[in-house]
Amino acid sequence: MISITGKDFLAILPAIIVTLFGIYLMVHGVFLKEKKHRTILYLALGGLVLAIVSNFFLIGESFTAFNGMVKVDRISVFFNFLFLATSALTLLISLSYSEQQHIEFVEYSPLILFATVGMMLMGSAESLMTVFLGLETMSIALYVLAGFRRTHRESLEAALKYFLLGAFATGFLLYGIALTYGSVGSTNLSEITNYFTANSLNLNLLSLLGLGLMLIGFGFKVALVPFHMWTPDVYQGSPMPVTAFMAVGAKAAGFTAIIRVISLSASQISFELTEVLWVLAVLTMTIGNIIALVQNDIKRMLAYSSIAHAGYILVGVVAANDLSIPGILFYLAAYLFMNLGAFAIASSVSGKNERRVKIEYFRGLGFSQPMMGFAMALCMFSLAGFPPTAGFMGKFYLFSAALQSGFVWLVIIGVLNSLLSVYYYIRVIVAMYMEKPLDDTLVTQVVPGVGLVILISIIGILYLGIFPGNLMAIMN
Repeated sequence: MISITGKDFLAILPAIIVTLFGIYLMVHGVFLKEKKHRTILYLALGGLVLAIVSNFFLIGESFTAFNGMVKVDRISVFFNFLFLATSALTLLISLSYSEQQHIEFVEYSPLILFATVGMMLMGSAESLMTVFLGLETMSIALYVLAGFRRTHRESLEAALKYFLLGAFATGFLLYGIALTYGSVGSTNLSEITNYFTANSLNLNLLSLLGLGLMLIGFGFKVALVPFHMWTPDVYQGSPMPVTAFMAVGAKAAGFTAIIRVISLSASQISFELTEVLWVLAVLTMTIGNIIALVQNDIKRMLAYSSIAHAGYILVGVVAANDLSIPGILFYLAAYLFMNLGAFAIASSVSGKNERRVKIEYFRGLGFSQPMMGFAMALCMFSLAGFPPTAGFMGKFYLFSAALQSGFVWLVIIGVLNSLLSVYYYIRVIVAMYMEKPLDDTLVTQVVPGVGLVILISIIGILYLGIFPGNLMAIMN
């Protein structure tokens, strides 16, 4: 008999709140006059704030719910905060973006909320079926959001590519889940952990094959090489706020699945996956950075940059020690601020119909808009890993974890890749402060929504860079 109590609903309370707001806004928007459609975005923000407040009730809790389908722990609570903050900041960027290009908030805001629900389900999953449910809830919403600029061929192309390749990758994931279930006899992650612990020296080939296929499915979501092909085209074609949402939220959701399934459930057989993950990390860092060197489009440059950062995060997965998961969580928090800040500024510079997305359009921004110039420079320095920024401390923790496990060459390759990335990040700073602006590219004012996102990004990057121990103490 399966009994459901109030504690079960408490485990998914933030997801319930976001879901109810999404359904309500989807229906409520139909009856609103077009002039009042923007209120839907404000209501969505209110729902996210309420969900953030409800998540505080889960701090310090550790239990499973819904007959072992959902787990509440420090990882799920952290990711709830991360996903909700990502969604809220994305909606703030969307508010100003809508002034440059019309966005139908009746559909847009609920889709952001539903994608967030999928991410939170992945973050609290204790079963492979919950992982799959969350992944598909998130993905279906993102497929639609990627093609939201319906009158632009690039946006429709992005949605189609994302959908086709996403469906293909989901097939790998499902086959992996099926093979794992066939070997273990359960999709529960705790039982999978027990199986690998008991059979670590006598593994079933099907169980290893199942993990490998699931890794391919997760690798697509976080854009690991060679599963990254979709990333630059989808990032370039999607609306700027959606690109930011995917770059941070979808990547974090993919890594929470990797943490749950690979780092925790398969920890006893990590030696079987180490070489594969090592190679994936090196390829992802190197190829992402090398191709980013020649990009002139800010969205494509940040797309390849996100691929490289997936490689850095994978270094923490390879390390597989006590510092790995706190280091990964810290890096994802840092990535939230530095990436969303960069996309918020790029959204303002891009203008109507995103006609000014090349790096040359950032010329003189440091003088025409000092606050935006400073924030963009800070984001670029943090992405490159300069102290005293959050990006530097994030890489420090990940590389320290790898050194503790003896992966010296992996750390050397990671540091060399960080040095390589400095070139294309500095290009943006050089354009802002050392080149004359083009006559028609100056940003005349900072829209309040973007201004708030920029301010939060600056505070987050500097706080995590100067006082990293506060967040690490919470995660350990």
